[in-house]
Amino acid sequence: MRRHGWSGAVPSTDAEAVDRILAVARAAIERSGADFTMAEIARELGVTRQTVYRYFPNADALIAATALVETGRFLDVLTAHLDRITDPADAVVEGIAYTLETLPRDRYLSLLLTPGRVGAYSADVTSDTALILGRSILERFAVDWERAGIDNAHLDELVEHMLRIVQSFVLDPGRPPRRAADLRAYLATWVAPALRNIQQR
Repeated sequence: MRRHGWSGAVPSTDAEAVDRILAVARAAIERSGADFTMAEIARELGVTRQTVYRYFPNADALIAATALVETGRFLDVLTAHLDRITDPADAVVEGIAYTLETLPRDRYLSLLLTPGRVGAYSADVTSDTALILGRSILERFAVDWERAGIDNAHLDELVEHMLRIVQSFVLDPGRPPRRAADLRAYLATWVAPALRNIQQR
């Protein structure tokens, strides 16, 4: 790591440098949303843009990384919300519904999963960043996936399917939009059977 800049307080490790960059990016997002440049981040850190680029190739990657770190709070809340649901199908239905309900209120989760923002920051809703987040969500469910007969390959496909469902509902919530019990009933009818089918194999 280069030993200059950083407003006179040079990080001792690359990990510390990343943490400091993410902290500045988080402050920028809290202040004015995701409309910032790498030059602004570098200026606030007291380094050159090239230094920031060493750790993040562009602003989109920095925004996605910051959002992924910050969604940990959402994962904790979701885990507590689902802690008594052990049936895979029921857990997936409630997980999707709760995520859709939380999305408009969670600044960082929306950066990762809202189409338009997803398009700008992570290629598409099935980007590596979104898939990592989705897998983190499933792994926090109070579900014994292996015992339910759902292996790693199926879990990866389930993450993709859940993200595609979230994207679809965000793009078009329906007319009128499905919410609360109506949303859960719809998901129970059209999503839950796929999980139960895998379990019966």
